[in-house]
Amino acid sequence: MMNSPLETNVVFHIGTVAVSQAVVTTWAIMGVLVLVAWLVTRDLKRDPGMVQSAAELIVDTLDAQIRDTMQTEPGPFRAFIGGLFLFILASNWSSLVPGVKPPTAALETDAALALLVFLSVVFFGIRAGGLAGYLKSFAMPTPLMIPLNFVESITRTFSLLVRLFGNVMSGAFIIGIVLSLAGLLVPIPFMALDLLTGLVQAYIFAVLAMVFIAATVSEASENPKQKD
Repeated sequence: MMNSPLETNVVFHIGTVAVSQAVVTTWAIMGVLVLVAWLVTRDLKRDPGMVQSAAELIVDTLDAQIRDTMQTEPGPFRAFIGGLFLFILASNWSSLVPGVKPPTAALETDAALALLVFLSVVFFGIRAGGLAGYLKSFAMPTPLMIPLNFVESITRTFSLLVRLFGNVMSGAFIIGIVLSLAGLLVPIPFMALDLLTGLVQAYIFAVLAMVFIAATVSEASENPKQKD
């Protein structure tokens, strides 16, 4: 019998806090990403080798995407957007490891990622226009729009959660069903499709985060910062 995709599998407890499989897998992915980043950047050279060249290509591609999407220099946003994309991509592709359920197929992980985007929108908005400028952005183009703009900021965050959870969870669930019914070889085409879907979902999530941040920064920066 298949388990519910909404079921939380508890691995162990830290005191009274239950630690789920999604959290353990998330820790493992974070550790791998940090280790890889350290190995790639610990000995940078003016004449790069293959690994450093690949890393520089990824950064250049990310910078170009930020410039095209946000119409600004990528420096302030590179670390957050890049980290978000790489984590979601690694999480989605972790389904290739036998016995591993991708963390992004767990509702709590996607909720945390959506919350990070929401907080980043607030952070970058306040940094661009100050607290007053950020709050005034809710009154654009007219104060009558304050309730609708506030609801929009909540619903677009919720849409990120639902989109990522639905796509990743459904892919993992379908592969699990086919694997249980047909054996090891038949699901391979589905796994290849799941790899592509995982890449696309990570890209879409990162692009939407850029769009939300850019819109808020643009609106907040139209209102000059006020000195306390």
